[in-house]
Amino acid sequence: MAPELGEFALVLALALAALQAIAGLAGPWRGGEKLMALARPAAWTQLLAVAVAFGCLTYSFVTTDLTVRYVAENANAAMPLLYKFTGVWGAHAGSLLLWILILAFWGGAVALFSRRLPRVFALRVIGVMGLVSLGFIAFSLFLSDPFIRALPPPPSGADLNPILQDPLLALHPPMLYMGYVGFSVAFAFAIAAMIGGRMDAAWARWTRPWTLAAWLFLTLGITAGSFWSYYELGWGGWWFWDPVENASFMPWLVGTALIHSLVVTEKRGAFKGWTALLAIFAFSLSLLGTFLVRSGVLVSVHAFAIDPRRGIYVLALLAVAIGGGLALYAWRARRLAATGGGFGLLSRETMIVVNNVLLVVACAAVLLGTLYPLFYGVLTGGRLSVGPPYFNKVFIPLMVAMFVFIGLAPSVRWRRGNWRELGRRLLWPFVIALVLAIIVGAVTWNGGSMVLVAGVALALWIMVSALAELARRIIQAPAGRRLRLSRAAWGMTFAHFGAGVAVLGIVVSSLLSSYLNTSLTPGQSAEVGGYRFVFADARRITGPNYRGEQGVFHVFEDGQRVAVLRPESRVYLQGMPTSESSISWKPTHDIYVAMGQAVGEHAWSFRLQVRPFVRFIWFGGILMAFGGVLALADPRYRRRKTGGGGP
Repeated sequence: MAPELGEFALVLALALAALQAIAGLAGPWRGGEKLMALARPAAWTQLLAVAVAFGCLTYSFVTTDLTVRYVAENANAAMPLLYKFTGVWGAHAGSLLLWILILAFWGGAVALFSRRLPRVFALRVIGVMGLVSLGFIAFSLFLSDPFIRALPPPPSGADLNPILQDPLLALHPPMLYMGYVGFSVAFAFAIAAMIGGRMDAAWARWTRPWTLAAWLFLTLGITAGSFWSYYELGWGGWWFWDPVENASFMPWLVGTALIHSLVVTEKRGAFKGWTALLAIFAFSLSLLGTFLVRSGVLVSVHAFAIDPRRGIYVLALLAVAIGGGLALYAWRARRLAATGGGFGLLSRETMIVVNNVLLVVACAAVLLGTLYPLFYGVLTGGRLSVGPPYFNKVFIPLMVAMFVFIGLAPSVRWRRGNWRELGRRLLWPFVIALVLAIIVGAVTWNGGSMVLVAGVALALWIMVSALAELARRIIQAPAGRRLRLSRAAWGMTFAHFGAGVAVLGIVVSSLLSSYLNTSLTPGQSAEVGGYRFVFADARRITGPNYRGEQGVFHVFEDGQRVAVLRPESRVYLQGMPTSESSISWKPTHDIYVAMGQAVGEHAWSFRLQVRPFVRFIWFGGILMAFGGVLALADPRYRRRKTGGGGP
């Protein structure tokens, strides 16, 4: 009876979400004390109900209950237990239920940790969260029900998409969804503040930790997805500008701008209107990502569904979120006028404005490249692909400009800076970055270029300037507090330094990697990046739900064997072939082999690569997320603050 219990729990969650929305929004409006008292319990009970529904679906997968249609379409008895568990969110209906569970978690967390906020404001936030939950639970029940029975059940189940049968997929989607859905909290805070007519420094202080939490989860999710793409898909790249990759990247760009805008609103009382718009668009872009994944309008290895009805429903939710948010914004436009005094051309406010504009323009460029094929198809009936050449030409110059300002901004004073003081602060970071970049260019000149020197200089500029600003703060702090700077200051340093590390990895791996696509028979060899790859043998392998071949490579450098790699070519029960790469992790580079299908008798296709500094990309992402954790742990976000946020 687990499916029926899950269905009942989901229906109950729908009713509780409606109660949460009514109690949180109508209660303060009508002044109903009893109604307002129901908002928090409704949020917590909704979380419990959704958790029960998700648990029932998980139980159906683990026990391979083929009487449930969704289970029969995505699992079979031969699948390893781990992939039965991750299979819960491996397709549309289950991934939507995971989305709803995480949304309920965020709503329950807001209900729990908002007790120190002004009561009416907190209730409005909870009410908006309830409205969002109501929309998604209805979507699940009426268009994507995961508990529908398949009677009579099939004799055996299908298989989870083979490329999703990977341990990292136990972490990647939940982290990504924690970020996606987490921006609903910033959206709810903005809507609640605009309803109340007050958006001030206190509101920014309340909103900022929730936004940081969503951003750091999205950062980790994108980082994990990039790493998974690198080793699982067999092409050895870390970003392909796939439409669904872009769908997660766009809210990250706007969310990054939102975090910095909240800093200005909190410290200076400025940018209130801009901050409200960024909160609306960060969540709206998360909804747009849901539309792209679940509508079938764009082709992607990450897409879940091809049902137009689902796309229309999500598009309606998107229209309500954007339309309702912008309508409120227009209504409260006068109250969102900038305050906090003016600021000069050389000021930290100006630097943040420039960075935010660059981030938003970059997001718009990615959005255009992602949706243009869709619009082209609707208007002409033809097909068009927008690939890496467009994104690289448009996106990279914007990011170069932004990274220059990232190095400048922390060293500039609020309101009005001094050019001479700024020059003194940044002279040595600039010189150090330039000298180190020239040394790197000289060492790698055989495969390098001026583009490499410029890219490495930019990465080092970000890192050295972040460390220089941290050192300046430590030196200027009182003697007893030099290592006790605020966690937010440490967080900013780690985040900016991590961005520089990621840029360094992107530049070096993009410009200095070596690769070769070839076919080999046992005994043959190939030279790539200073290494000799010897294809020693191929063996037949059999897994719990696949069969295939495993290649054995001996890798030599200067006559010495430095690695043994065992890539695999698999065919799963449903007949889908996949490639399992094998990677040797060296301190400064990766040696990578991916095995394709047989191309003749005893011959297979291979992709051989040597990729320097590629892991710096993901290490940089982890450092950025750690910076977010440090900033989130700042004690001032746990102190009681009064005032603001609306009546």
